[in-house]
Amino acid sequence: MNYTDIQSVELLYHPAASLRLRPHTRNNYLQYRNIVYAEAHGVGLVMDVFIPKAASCGLGVIDVVSGGWHADRTMLNEHIGLGLIDTLCEKGITVFAVSPGSLPLFTGAEMLRHVQSAIRHIKGYSEMYDIDSRRLGIMGVSAGGHLAALAALSPEKASTYPREPWQNQDTRIKAAALFFPPSDLLDYGGAPITAFKLEGLDLNRLLFHQIEGSKSDIETTKRLIALSPARLTPMNPPPFMIIQGKKDLIVPWKQAEKLAETLKKAGGEAILVYNESGGHLWPGIEAEIQQAADWICAKIS
Repeated sequence: MNYTDIQSVELLYHPAASLRLRPHTRNNYLQYRNIVYAEAHGVGLVMDVFIPKAASCGLGVIDVVSGGWHADRTMLNEHIGLGLIDTLCEKGITVFAVSPGSLPLFTGAEMLRHVQSAIRHIKGYSEMYDIDSRRLGIMGVSAGGHLAALAALSPEKASTYPREPWQNQDTRIKAAALFFPPSDLLDYGGAPITAFKLEGLDLNRLLFHQIEGSKSDIETTKRLIALSPARLTPMNPPPFMIIQGKKDLIVPWKQAEKLAETLKKAGGEAILVYNESGGHLWPGIEAEIQQAADWICAKIS
C-alpha cells in the first residue's frame, strides 16, 4: 500500500460554516495529502505536496498556510480556491503547502521553528520531490505571510555534525512573495497587536503559553520584537514582493511599508504592489496572484 494515496482524514475543531467547503481548482496537479515533515510534542506536522501535471521545471515554492495563526484543511482550501497553487503548478513549480500549527497549541516562535523544519525537510528530500534545493521560494497570505517573512529573514545554518538528511540543510530560501503580512507586532496601527482582538483571537497566545502565567512588559515587548519581521536586522535578505490592499481593516497597509523599509536598509530588494480598493482579499486578486507567481518564478529560476 502506498500511504500517500490516503485521500482524507477527519478534520476536528473546524468552524461549522466551512464544513462543506470545496475549493474550485483547474486540476493541473497531483495532490499528496498529509505528508509529515516534523513532529512536535507528539503531534505530526503535515504538508500537502502539489506535483504539476505538466513537466516539472525543478523549482519549488513553500506556501505557508495560516490565517489568524490557525492552519487546517479549510484554510488550505481557501488557498486552492484563490488559484494560488494552480497558478504555480501551471509553471511546472512543485508547491509545498505547509501547515505550521495553530494557536493556542503553539506560539508564534514555535510556528516559525516548524516552518524552518519544513524547509530543511524539503531540501533534505529534494531529489525525491524532483526539485533543486537551491531554487526554493516561499509564499504566504496574512498570518502565513508573517511566518514566511520571519523564516526568510531568519535563516538557520546546516548542522555541523548531521546525522539525518534534513540536518545537512540550511533554511535559506531564494525569494519571498507575500500577501498582506503583519510585519510589526509592536506597533500594529499605533499599539501592540496583543491589544487588538483579531477575529476573536487572544493574541497574547502568540507570545506565551497559558501555563507560563503573566509576564512583565519588558518580556512581552522582547517577544513582540522577535516576532516582527520589520524589526529584524537581516543579513543579505532574499528579494521580497509584498502585495497589500490599501483598505485592509485587519492588516494595516503601513505594515507592508515597514517591512519594505527594513529590507531596503539591509540592502535587499522589496517590491510593493498595492491594490487601492483592496481589503483583506479583494475581487480580482487573481491578477496579483499571477503577478506574484511570475515574479517568484523568475527570482528562483
